[in-house]
Order: sequence, then C-alpha cells, then structure tokens
Amino acid sequence: MSMFKSLCAVILLGIAPMSAQADPTGIDVGTPMSADDLNAFFAIEVDGTGLPHGKGTAATGKEIYAERCAHCHGENLEGSKELGGPRLIGGRGSLTTDKPLKTVESYWPHVSTLYDYMWRTMPFDQPGSLSPDDVYALAAYILSAGKIIDDKTEMNEKTLPKVVMPNANAFFDASGTTIDLYNVQPVAPKK
Repeated sequence: MSMFKSLCAVILLGIAPMSAQADPTGIDVGTPMSADDLNAFFAIEVDGTGLPHGKGTAATGKEIYAERCAHCHGENLEGSKELGGPRLIGGRGSLTTDKPLKTVESYWPHVSTLYDYMWRTMPFDQPGSLSPDDVYALAAYILSAGKIIDDKTEMNEKTLPKVVMPNANAFFDASGTTIDLYNVQPVAPKK
C-alpha cells in the first residue's frame, strides 16, 4: 500500500467514529425539518390537494390586480414588453398557428397550477406576500377576464379545482401505457 493510501485510511478510520457519534443515523448533514417546514416546499397538486382555505371573487381580484399586478402585466392583462410581464389572457386556440400566444387562457392546463404559481412567486417584487384570499380573488379575476368562468363565481378550495381550462386536453397524459422509446436500455460503447 502506498504512503498516500495508508495516510487516507488512517484519516478515514479516525473520522468515521466521530461522525457516527454526531448522529445516530451516521449522517451529520443539515438540520432536521418538521412537516410544517417541508410544506412550504411542496406544490399544490393538479386535483387541488393542498389548496389552502380561503375565497375570492373577480371584483375583489380586479382591485388587487390594479394595486399589485398591473404595473407588470398591464392594466387590462395585456402584458408589458418594457417590464417583461407576460400577457395573461387571449390567444385561445393560437398555439398551433404561426403566431402562438401563450397565456393563462391559451396554455395553462390546470387552474391549480395558476394558483400555486401566483401564491409562491407573485408579485415579482414580493413573492409569497399574497394571502390565500388574495390569490383566489386574482385567479377569479384572470379567469373571468378570459371568459373561462363568469364574473360572479367565487373561487375557493372547492370551486377552483373544478374549473376546466380551455387547453386542458392538449397535454400528454403520462398515466397510460408507456411508449417503447422510454424502455430502451443504454448500449455499452464498442471497444
């Protein structure tokens, strides 16, 4: 055994007992997290599982939008090229054309994704600052402006997952039979 390998073996034998004493699992990395700590990192599921309690209407959402969102997304949800805020409505049916317009109305397949995205990332300069009621109201406003729901429908943890988005059926559903392409095994390189 070389001198270097011998030195490494001595160091490892000396460190291993110290690590095992620091944590009963032998893993001494990071800080233990509670279930509440972890909840902040998990997204709301497509079926609405994990949506918080709350409610909001398009009328309330319009007021919140004007105050917190319009400076980036435009007064009428038309977007802002100068600030980079994307357009939020319009473009329905345009994704397969020469001029696709990707918006909440034309692209997003699930409204729970809209809720989760706004809740975690908006407004851009203060992510996570919206209350559940604010987000339900903003979702109601955007969906009603896009004529996906009427402007009287209250959004809450029960009604929001029932909204069917215009592009809901245009995505690949991976719950069915797998495609053979996904089962191809890597081939060892020829020597």
